[in-house]
Amino acid sequence: MSAQNSAIPLPSVAVGGTVQAALGTLCFSFTFPATNWALHGLGPWTLTGLRGVLAGLLAAVCLFASGAKVPPRSAWPGLAAVVAGCVIGFPVLSTFALRISSTAHSAVVIGLLPLATATVAALRAGSRPPRAFWLAASVGAAAVLAFTVQQSHGAGLGTADLYLLGALLICAVGYAEGGRLSRTMPGWQVIAWSLVAALPVMAATGAFALAAEPAHWTWHSVTGLAYLGAVSQFGGFVVWYRGMAAIGVPRASQLQLAQPLLTLCWAVLLLAEPLPGTAVPTALAVVACIAVTQRAGSAARPAGS
Repeated sequence: MSAQNSAIPLPSVAVGGTVQAALGTLCFSFTFPATNWALHGLGPWTLTGLRGVLAGLLAAVCLFASGAKVPPRSAWPGLAAVVAGCVIGFPVLSTFALRISSTAHSAVVIGLLPLATATVAALRAGSRPPRAFWLAASVGAAAVLAFTVQQSHGAGLGTADLYLLGALLICAVGYAEGGRLSRTMPGWQVIAWSLVAALPVMAATGAFALAAEPAHWTWHSVTGLAYLGAVSQFGGFVVWYRGMAAIGVPRASQLQLAQPLLTLCWAVLLLAEPLPGTAVPTALAVVACIAVTQRAGSAARPAGS
């Protein structure tokens, strides 16, 4: 009984974890608008490489200043998944998607990420959320998918959607593995070591891309690049992984159901994109799903119990 109770987060820890996961969601909600800004002056490969370099250098400085030790070998496979999903895969695929799709449309497609993350976490970690959790998560995902189809006027999935679906699938693996590692090592070190490990690849990508793609250093491109490197690629992950470690991957992932709606707001305010008429009904459905999944997620139990 004591071992089982020790796995249940204290109320104060759960509240703090929820706040940090929500803050991570807020940070990530600006990622697509920042990418849109950066793409006004930088090519997709240049942007991907340079944001990785900036984040990697920042992470290296923080690791050195804190005297952090190299993670044990048992953590390397999980860190490799974070590198592949969160450091390289998602930035590359989402950047190419945003070249041919609006920020609003892309944000809604990525709204399927919470369900993908919860599914990966359940398969990888053996967590068993109750049926109500999966039902609410599925309804939230269905609402996001219906919104996407409505926005495409029934035309189905395009090239940008395929990029985004690939991005969310590989990112879900990175999220789940990062959340798992954050239970045994500081969350900020999970993303920091992943960024440092990817630094040579990002540096080579940025160097070759700068020679092949024209770069225009405008206020928007510099601001977008700076945000992507410092916040989307590093700072946001610090609070996000800490939140997942405190309240669990499935519950934390459902907070991201609010991310596409936040991004829609920033698309209107920062990019002057038109607000889809179905945004408000979708927002109400998403908020309801978050409430249900947060309540049901607290009843999750490990496999075999």
